[in-house]
Amino acid sequence: MIEKMKFISITGPKADIDRVVNEYLSKYEIHLENALTELQSVQNLDPYIQINPYRESLNKASEFCNLFDASTVDTSVSLSVEDSLKLIESVDQQYTAVTQELEDLEKQRSHLDESMKKIQPFKALHYNLSSLLHFEFIRFRFGRISKEYFSKFENYIYDNYDTYFYPCGEDDTYIWGAYFCPRAQLKKIDAVYASMHFERIYLPDEYSGTPEEAFAYLETELKSANEKNEALKAKLQKLIDTYKDRLAAAKRTLESCSTNFDVRRLAACTKDDYEVFYILCGWMSERDADAFQEDIRDDENVYFFVENYTGHELGMPPTKLRNPKLFRPFEMFIRMYGLPAYNEIDPTIFVSITYAFIFGAMFGDIGQGLCLFIGGLLLYKFKKMDLAAIISTAGIFSTFFGFMFGSFFGFEMEDPIWLSPKTHMSTLPFLGTLNTVFIVAIGFGMFLILLSMVFHIINAVKAKDTENIWFDHNAVAGLIFYGALTATIFLFMSGHSLPAAAVLVVMFVIPLLLIFFKEPLTNLVNKKSEIMPGSKGMFFVQGFFEMFEVLLSYFSNTLSFVRIGAFAVSHAAMMEVVLTLAGVQASGNPNWIVIVLGNLFVCGLEGLIVGIQVLRLEYYELFSRFYKGNGREFKPFIKKTEN
Repeated sequence: MIEKMKFISITGPKADIDRVVNEYLSKYEIHLENALTELQSVQNLDPYIQINPYRESLNKASEFCNLFDASTVDTSVSLSVEDSLKLIESVDQQYTAVTQELEDLEKQRSHLDESMKKIQPFKALHYNLSSLLHFEFIRFRFGRISKEYFSKFENYIYDNYDTYFYPCGEDDTYIWGAYFCPRAQLKKIDAVYASMHFERIYLPDEYSGTPEEAFAYLETELKSANEKNEALKAKLQKLIDTYKDRLAAAKRTLESCSTNFDVRRLAACTKDDYEVFYILCGWMSERDADAFQEDIRDDENVYFFVENYTGHELGMPPTKLRNPKLFRPFEMFIRMYGLPAYNEIDPTIFVSITYAFIFGAMFGDIGQGLCLFIGGLLLYKFKKMDLAAIISTAGIFSTFFGFMFGSFFGFEMEDPIWLSPKTHMSTLPFLGTLNTVFIVAIGFGMFLILLSMVFHIINAVKAKDTENIWFDHNAVAGLIFYGALTATIFLFMSGHSLPAAAVLVVMFVIPLLLIFFKEPLTNLVNKKSEIMPGSKGMFFVQGFFEMFEVLLSYFSNTLSFVRIGAFAVSHAAMMEVVLTLAGVQASGNPNWIVIVLGNLFVCGLEGLIVGIQVLRLEYYELFSRFYKGNGREFKPFIKKTEN
């Protein structure tokens, strides 16, 4: 069901807006509209411009709350706004100081690690690094050379130049080392080594001793830095653990304050000779609006105006669904298709009943139905999943039809309460012998199509749409034609005499003519100047093909419901295959493992397929006749928890 809405306007002194929001509006659900847009006829309106003072602190509180598990928080703790702001500022200062230390330490660790990587290949050089820097006539270079060039290097360099390469280490690809040469020949030797693909490496010069001693010193420094890093991380964690209850409380307080403050974005301001006033407007449910009006009756600083929706001056109200708790999970299917507009029928209850009923008819089994019911119920209880509640409800109807069909985990009862889908047949005039569940499925589908046409007419009456009330193929004309067709087929198949020819003409021909001439008839009823369209030839050609499409849709939509019986039969057939594979029909003990696995397979696979097929019937064969689903959702600025 769709709750009745009222358009409200609230005004008062500008400085009083926080009190009104916190004291009154926070207790009710209101879908706020932009006051400047909705009240365009009001003169001298200005936007309410003010920066949210809680936003930054709320963002920091949210970041802190992401650092701990919310389920471990004591929710009984509460803080005032002032205490919340002070807490966030204090924790942020402490946290920032420690994180800055961590950043500085990370730079130090990165520098130490990089230095160790440079020094490690030269640990075999047992000479003081600082002493090398003070050679007066000899120069040196550290680096590496590829092994494929090293043999050429030895043969060429030593025979032609005054230099010596001291290898310090190697791996599969490179040889690391240092070369020495006279100071006067440094540029020439550098060029020669570069031609041999020698890659120079600059060792850090802030360390004394041999490379091995420098490496050991760096290891000690890095270990100390790592220990300090862990200590700082532990300090951060302790800080969060100490304040987590109060941080969560501060976040809740600031969220409420920030949300309430954000009301200003949709407010407008106006002024008289003495004072500036705010204006808020939006939609409230009828019961909330009445309660709000009673709540502020004695408040001299709040002025409240209520307008009932008439469909003219005001825009379309948002849609707020309010269904009994049993049917609420099925709202998921409605939202998937689109919310009903405010002046449409809410099909939630209709979908709830028909979906569960059709699912049960297509998947009738006592044992598997109970499994769906219990499994869905447990999943809904612990996970609060709407789909689980739908499965559980469908399981109830599956169990019911299981009794009707006499099926328990595929085992067939000799005397079912109603019939056995696979074997029960009926003889009809003209058609011969057919499976009974096919016949019942077609009859049930015709009933649902007629009901959908009634819903279409009700929606059209609400929208005051003449064409869709009387002349559309789903309107009164279509209802009379399809209803007459259904009655005629029922009378013929049951062996009763048909109405006279004149009655059949009235019941079939006249409704089709009304559908064919729906456009000019609508223009006539609406008293338009032009009744018939300009191109009459094109009108008749187009009308002929549209009429053919209408008749074809009646036939195809009706025939689609055969799938209800088809799946009921296929379910029984699939379970018969499972029992055959388990050796139930043969002598000896059946294979219970095959029976269990087969039931699980059929329950999972066919249950999924049946669920999709039923939803297809709802959307394409029923919704397409009466439902548009172009409503907009009611979005309160504060969401209340429903019981």
